[in-house]
Amino acid sequence: MNIYAVQTIYRSEMKRFFRTIMQSLISPVISTSLYFIVFGAAIGSRIQEVEGVSYGAFIVPGLIMLSVMTQATSNASFGIYFPKFTGTIYELLSAPVNFLEIVLGYVGAAATKAMFIGVIILITAFFFVDLNIAHPIAMVAFLVMTCLSFSLLGFIIGIWAGNFEQLQLIPLLVITPLVFLGGSFYSVSMLPGIWQTIAMFNPVVYLISGFRWAFFGVADVDITVSLAAIALFTGACLAAIWWIFRTGWRIRQ
Repeated sequence: MNIYAVQTIYRSEMKRFFRTIMQSLISPVISTSLYFIVFGAAIGSRIQEVEGVSYGAFIVPGLIMLSVMTQATSNASFGIYFPKFTGTIYELLSAPVNFLEIVLGYVGAAATKAMFIGVIILITAFFFVDLNIAHPIAMVAFLVMTCLSFSLLGFIIGIWAGNFEQLQLIPLLVITPLVFLGGSFYSVSMLPGIWQTIAMFNPVVYLISGFRWAFFGVADVDITVSLAAIALFTGACLAAIWWIFRTGWRIRQ
């Protein structure tokens, strides 16, 4: 393991993040505040509780997942796409660095950025609602696994993308709608029977459900199913990345 190569890639990506630290901090705080004002005040006045949890607190895990998934995907996809765009990826591929070290550097940095944003949103939430975390260790574990898995997905998107428009295509048109339809702001049990069945085909439901269980001890899906879903998703992403580097798909073109 070339630890120096991993550290170099990781530090380079983190420096890019901290160059825009004010934007990275202010944006999630403002967005979270607006969500609490719109959903917490307007809708929360009509829906007092969901499964015994105040509506304002109930949406906190969904808000964190919304930002974490999109940020992890976008950061990882841009991180690997930019070397492709400038042509410096060939220098990286010709260096004594294997694909695992490249993935650790880029994905590790993207996951760290997403976790940082997730923590900022969690801290912001405490200013709006009374929040008690029932299973803090499980909450951190779910947050880490989500950041890593969606950073891996973003890495794949960055390699696949042929231009900057494609780079934003999946996060905007696929991931964000899935998160909104995955129980971020409501419980799946509130849906009519047929829509509950349809919702179970949305993979994001399992992630949000497990993360919400870590907060309140309530979930739409059994916790073991949520863990199996995120493990399967992570494994699929790792297998896809291994195949990409083995075949050179979209890298050497």
